[in-house]
Amino acid sequence: MTVDAIVVTWRSGRRVLRCLERLAEQGVDHRCWVVDNASGDDTAPAVRRRFPDVAVLELERNVGFGAAVNAAARAGAGDVLVLVNDDMELEPGALAALLEPFGAERVGMVAGLSTIPGTGLVDGFGIELDVTLAAYNRLRRRSPDDVPGVLLGPSGGLAAYRRRAFEEVGGFDDRLFAYGEDVDLALRLRVAGWQAAAAPSARGVHVGGASFGVDSPRQRFLAGFARAFLMRRYGVLRGRHAGRALLVEALVIAAGLVRGRTLAHIRGRIAGWRAARGRRLTAPVDAVDPDISLREALRRLRHAR
Repeated sequence: MTVDAIVVTWRSGRRVLRCLERLAEQGVDHRCWVVDNASGDDTAPAVRRRFPDVAVLELERNVGFGAAVNAAARAGAGDVLVLVNDDMELEPGALAALLEPFGAERVGMVAGLSTIPGTGLVDGFGIELDVTLAAYNRLRRRSPDDVPGVLLGPSGGLAAYRRRAFEEVGGFDDRLFAYGEDVDLALRLRVAGWQAAAAPSARGVHVGGASFGVDSPRQRFLAGFARAFLMRRYGVLRGRHAGRALLVEALVIAAGLVRGRTLAHIRGRIAGWRAARGRRLTAPVDAVDPDISLREALRRLRHAR
């Protein structure tokens, strides 16, 4: 099984170098690709100096996470695509553990487990969805030994995809610049009959929030765009949970107006809804976790999912 390891970066400085150092120490043969999203600084030259065997793709403009991954996927030929955030530092043995579930023929995607620095708590262990298709990091801020919820698929921060499955469904949707692209891909893979697996021993420490700034207007816009895009593409407002979805959306928008004092999240939702024009898809019933109640959903929203 051949592997293309893909790291998307933007003005990351030393951060991406630490990521590549840990990746190089994994002891698993792989081809590493760094996609520089038009940083316009020393990021790409620094990677070439420190890691001459790494293939660097310098894009002319910042196309976002999913489109950058797609570019590296087209350039590579590995049987498996491994995605590692540029602010993720893999623990020993993580890459081997991430590949192991592909021994099952219909596994198309595998989720690794990321932790919050200095805490031992989980940042994310793949993605779970509530009945409105709102996405949450599994085991967020809990112990890795706790029982996780229903796995939809991996988070793009530490993930692996079978190339055949990835190409079959067309890879990431370029319209999703950041946020939600991994949710959408996992749903399309599930619709196509591919299964998701979890690799609890595939671990990395994740700094998190480094690209756009936590709760910045840009982050709010992109998160709003993704939410509206997914709601329209998968017909959330045409289903029996439309009332709950609208209630949560109203609360999120109100909180953004009061606390963030910005309309970015509203503009993002309008743009995302418009961008999702086209063929509707239906999420598989087993892709959601029905045990995430409205109360639990609101609690998670208050605590960054």
